[in-house]
Amino acid sequence: MLEPLLIVELAALGTATGFLAGLLGIGGGMLMVPFVTFILTQRGVASDLAVKMAIATSMATIVFTSLSSVRAHHRRGAVRWDLVRRLAPGIVLGALAAGAGVFRVLSGRWLALLFALFVAFSATQMLRSAARRPTQGIAAARGLPGPTGQWAAGGLIGFVSGLVGAGGGFISVPFMTWCNVAMHQAVATSAALGFPIALANGLGYLWSGAGVPGRPVGSLGYVFVPALAVIASASVLMAPVGVRVAHALPVATLKRVFALLLYGLAFTMAWKAWTG
Repeated sequence: MLEPLLIVELAALGTATGFLAGLLGIGGGMLMVPFVTFILTQRGVASDLAVKMAIATSMATIVFTSLSSVRAHHRRGAVRWDLVRRLAPGIVLGALAAGAGVFRVLSGRWLALLFALFVAFSATQMLRSAARRPTQGIAAARGLPGPTGQWAAGGLIGFVSGLVGAGGGFISVPFMTWCNVAMHQAVATSAALGFPIALANGLGYLWSGAGVPGRPVGSLGYVFVPALAVIASASVLMAPVGVRVAHALPVATLKRVFALLLYGLAFTMAWKAWTG
């Protein structure tokens, strides 16, 4: 299945997702899932299986992209490692529950619909945040929850990310900015959280997809390894470029770019779920 045209398509996708991983802290998964689904269905993979394989392959690439992105953010001192330590345990538990259990039970159509709904919600929250002026009182003083609340938030981030194949930035960035974490710190910290999310979910996909019929040659569980290799190679090179651009953009612009991207991807996957 890796003919020259497909290699070019995957390399272009990896370049775009790597750039977005650095720019927006989203791991690139929300861009990969619709496109990899389309690529697989055009090459004869059943639609329901193609959605699952696109989600799993997308998440697997985030293992590599997140490392490149967070390295560049860390050099700029933007990563809140204290938040990473408190959110990561819940993230791992939630990701394992999604990738190793619920993911296999749900149909590809329902997974596509869930992807669209959560992404659209995140886009709305981000646009509202970009338009809101600094305020005084409760909203301005709002901070992060305690350790138990952060474990619960991490569990939700890991679980939902596992169902839709994204690095968690579409939940973790709005969550952190809602708690008055600076936007650039939220993006950088989200990039760091992408690694435990992707690793835990990736292991779950390998286990739950073992022996599923209809997978193309080169599959390992639900992961399409040839696509993983090409996309990850290109995305790792582009993630630091996205980081440099992110630190040069004003916060409001970064939020609007994030939101518009999410709306487009939500519509794409909602259409996929509706048409089957």
